[in-house]
Amino acid sequence: TVDAAVSNDLFYFNHVPIRLDNLVITAPDGSTVQPQNGFTGKFRSVFDVELKQQGTYRLASVNSGLFASWEEDGKPKRWRGSVATFNEVPANAKNLQVSQSVGRIETFVTNGAPNATALAPTNKGIELVALAHPNDLFAGESATFRVLVDGKPTAGLEFEIVRGSTRYRNAQDEIKATTDAKGEFTVTWPEAGMYWLETGTQDNKTSVKQAKQRRLSYVATLEVLPQ
Repeated sequence: TVDAAVSNDLFYFNHVPIRLDNLVITAPDGSTVQPQNGFTGKFRSVFDVELKQQGTYRLASVNSGLFASWEEDGKPKRWRGSVATFNEVPANAKNLQVSQSVGRIETFVTNGAPNATALAPTNKGIELVALAHPNDLFAGESATFRVLVDGKPTAGLEFEIVRGSTRYRNAQDEIKATTDAKGEFTVTWPEAGMYWLETGTQDNKTSVKQAKQRRLSYVATLEVLPQ
């Protein structure tokens, strides 16, 4: 059973739920699995995943969309949607401004022995490739990750890594890391617990010519076990 939410305190449900419309669950054999018993409340969404297969599942909320603003009869107009529905914006819109966003929020669950089939990159947006398995992390040990943008290792991406339970301590105790020339960074886990990893960037590689900028974001939740 998975809880999914946007919160002000890590892993404490106090803001808004994550919508389940863009949920993609990849099974250990690479197939797509449908969630069960999905429910969205005021502060969080909940769904079940039946782990029928042995191996690692990738659970991701994948978001890709466009935002447009323009003037019509002297009044501001706004639109939000997908590349496929962009034709809803008037072709002759005055002072049209368009931006594109591509984001991924994900975690990993392993039943039995881990495997890597579900971890294969989709080559869309920012993705994290664990050079060790993401369900094989232990306090006091180091883990190295390679970061891809559209399938290519990317240098200079800044990560913020925060252990959970921030609600019960006075400092975030965040860890900062930046990808090197190979698109990699290494983190040593200070203690066991749930961790939140986040990065973002922007470029001009948009899917529609009217959009001049693309915003990319990535968030992962990882569990670090005690030694």
